[in-house]
Amino acid sequence: MIKVLVVDDQTIVRAGFAALLDAQPDITVAGQAGDGREAVRLAEQHSPDVVVMDIRMPGMDGIEATRRILGGPATDGTRVLVLTTFDVDEYVYEALAVGASGFLLKDATADELVSAVRVVARGDSLLAPQVTGRLIREFTKQRRTRPTPPAELSTLTARETEVLVLIAAGLSNAEIAGRLVVSEHTVKTHVARVFTKLNLRDRAQAVMLAYESGLVVPGENTTSE
Repeated sequence: MIKVLVVDDQTIVRAGFAALLDAQPDITVAGQAGDGREAVRLAEQHSPDVVVMDIRMPGMDGIEATRRILGGPATDGTRVLVLTTFDVDEYVYEALAVGASGFLLKDATADELVSAVRVVARGDSLLAPQVTGRLIREFTKQRRTRPTPPAELSTLTARETEVLVLIAAGLSNAEIAGRLVVSEHTVKTHVARVFTKLNLRDRAQAVMLAYESGLVVPGENTTSE
């Protein structure tokens, strides 16, 4: 069973999401929270697999709640799925930066929400590469200073660096294998090594790091928009 915590400051919305998810045979709702502070408390109490997190809430918002939840020892295996009204939103960018595994628009269908929870629960990222790439470029290009690449990037081999760039381009493992003319198993090995060396949780963080470090430059044709 996938244990879920639903966080939204609107009671009706929160109850609707919880009822929908709890009706699934493989999902159970462990709790509901109306603000970020309560979300952190309940996450520590229940150690959910997935937190469905609204971003804009009074008091402690979803970004700070996500930062605290993912940084806590009691929630080591927890992943956060962010709900937002707009896809290109500074709040979404910040949520991904603090470790959220992806985002979903609030006008998503019921099936899309259920599928999103399952995707995030199994350790994958929920990202529309074209939207995520546009989102990250929009905010990184506003920076006046050139980013300083983290020292860990120097530990990657040339092929691992190439794989990271292709992840940032939104390519799946199968697509990367086709691009590099290697087996998908080989790509999975490279991806695992990249994640280990750079201490990344998932592809969402890989995309963030590639743009933030300057490895992928905003405006370059790296996405399939």
